[in-house]
Amino acid sequence: MKLTIKLIGIVFLIIAIVRLGVLIQPKSLSPFRYDRSVIETRPLPDGLPAPVARFFRKVYGDRVPLIDSAVISGKAVLRIKGVTLPGRYRFIHIAGQGYRHYIEATFFGIPVMKVNEHFLDGRARLELPFGVFEGEQVDQAANLGLWAESMWLPAILINDPRARWEPVDDETALLNVPFEDDYQQLLVRFDPDTGLLRSMEAMRFRDAEGGEKIRWVTEATRWAELDGYLIPDVGEATWVDEGTPWAVFTIEELVYNAGVQTAIRTQGP
Repeated sequence: MKLTIKLIGIVFLIIAIVRLGVLIQPKSLSPFRYDRSVIETRPLPDGLPAPVARFFRKVYGDRVPLIDSAVISGKAVLRIKGVTLPGRYRFIHIAGQGYRHYIEATFFGIPVMKVNEHFLDGRARLELPFGVFEGEQVDQAANLGLWAESMWLPAILINDPRARWEPVDDETALLNVPFEDDYQQLLVRFDPDTGLLRSMEAMRFRDAEGGEKIRWVTEATRWAELDGYLIPDVGEATWVDEGTPWAVFTIEELVYNAGVQTAIRTQGP
C-alpha cells in the first residue's frame, strides 16, 4: 500500500512538472536589426471582386503600400507528434517569392526542438529534428504556405500581377497563385460584418512523399495595428482531419521592407 501511494505521488509530481514546463513561456527573440527603405504606395486597383476590394479598402484605404519583404517574429503554441508546447518563431519573407522559417519549441522556456526551413528559388527544404524533407510535394505545400502567410503582408496579393482573384460571392473569392508553370488555388473567406480576411484554405500535401492532399486552413483570429498597418496579429493553421489547430502564431514584431536578402539564406533567428 505504501509503495502504491508513493508511486501515485511520483506520477502526480511528474504531471505537475510537465504542466509547469509547458506553461512557462520562452523569452522573445531579439529584435530584428535592419535598415528599412521608405514604403511607397499606389492607388487601389480597379476590377477586384467585391469582398476583396472591401477588404483592401478597410486595411489600406485608397492607396496600397508597395511591400517587398517582411520579417514576422513572435510566440507560438505548437502541437508536435501529439504534444503541445509553447515556442517562438521568426519568419522572413521576400514578398511572393520565398521565405525562411525559424521555429523553436520550448519546455520551461528552454528550446527543446528547432526547425529551420526555407522555400527559395522554387524549392523547399525542411530541416527537422527527425529528418530533412525535400521534393515535389514539399515544394507544392511550401508554395501554398508562402501565399497563405502573405495575409501578414496582404498588399502583395493585389500588387503582384501573378496573383489572380476570381469572384465567388459577397463573402468569398478564389485566389490563384503561381507555382512553376501552373497555378494553385486558395479559397479566401471574408468576415461579413468587418470585411476583414477571415481564412484561406486549400488542398495541400502534409507528407513529403505519398499520401493524399488534405484540406488545410489558415485563419486570422485577431486583428491589430502593427508597424502602422491593420494586420492579423494572431493566426492559426489547421489540418481539417485533425479538427483543431496544430499551430497558433502571435506576432510581437513586424518589419516591412527591411533588407533581408542575406538573412533569408541563413539559419537561426
